[in-house]
Amino acid sequence: MVVDSTEIRPGADRPVAPTLEQVAERAGVSRSTASRAINGGLRVSPEALAAVEAAVADLGYSPNRAARSLVTRRTDSIALVVPEPDERVLSDPFFAGTLNGISSALADSDLQLVLVIARPGDSARTIRYLRNGHVDGAIVVSHHRDDALDQALRQSRLPNVFVGRPLAAGDAQYVDTDNVAGGRIATQHLIDLGRRRIGTIAGPLDMSAGIDRLAGWRQAVRAAGLPEDAVVHGDFTISSGAASTRRLLAQHPDVDAIFVASDLMAAGALGVLSELGRDVPGDIAVVGYDNLGVAISTNPPLTTVIQPVVAMARAAGARLLDQLHGARPEAPLIFAPELVIRASA
Repeated sequence: MVVDSTEIRPGADRPVAPTLEQVAERAGVSRSTASRAINGGLRVSPEALAAVEAAVADLGYSPNRAARSLVTRRTDSIALVVPEPDERVLSDPFFAGTLNGISSALADSDLQLVLVIARPGDSARTIRYLRNGHVDGAIVVSHHRDDALDQALRQSRLPNVFVGRPLAAGDAQYVDTDNVAGGRIATQHLIDLGRRRIGTIAGPLDMSAGIDRLAGWRQAVRAAGLPEDAVVHGDFTISSGAASTRRLLAQHPDVDAIFVASDLMAAGALGVLSELGRDVPGDIAVVGYDNLGVAISTNPPLTTVIQPVVAMARAAGARLLDQLHGARPEAPLIFAPELVIRASA
């Protein structure tokens, strides 16, 4: 199609956007009063606020976000900070559940969610970004010791909430499950089944979840008078679960049960056990942790500890919103773990 350029007049039919001055004139108030009403209503009478809101609706006025930010010093955005490699963030269902929960918490607000992937070894840039006023608050998930986000955010004024206990907890705001209790009830279930050589594929020791779930396993086997030497570590991925299972069986071929500190690692473990001809649960019973979607698709389906990821993330989002509205910090919110029994144990 050929268009005659002489028929096009740039901007000729484009409607002119209403201005703040027009809103003020329609509302019968000063420009400064209209600006304050639009940017939070501070020092504005209820009558003037109602008049400005009516004028905005009548004229279809949309505030300039950049100008509004200069007045309010707010960006209307918060960061979801994930200190993990890109491929892990995009493939691990834990992060999808986290995103779901936070989005649900923000659904009735005007805040935008910014995903910040803090790649390993690159946390300094993330900390600069958070400190330089690009966002109004941050939710941190999958915190590791070396990312130092817990210490950096404690020293900043940026409102923040952690999903999972930060290692330098102090007075930090966070939402978590009782991972020690979760590791303990998972292991106790194996003990109650009559298993007496219980190994564990623990998580990384630079994360509170890895530390606490291992502590729960130790509490249970120690109380039962069982050996506590069959320990290997993974990084919460399927591949590490598979590699860790091979190491565990090579070092302790007599294990008759395994508590695995995440469902993804448990899925890797089940694959190796099948490959080696070890019947589950006949030869080796397996219990995971998370109750993510993978738990019902493994063969056999996985007995696991519920970590309510969506509810935890939703609670973290709600707490951050409360902070942004001036609420005082709250005590940590800890969800009680529950065991879901399926065929693997």
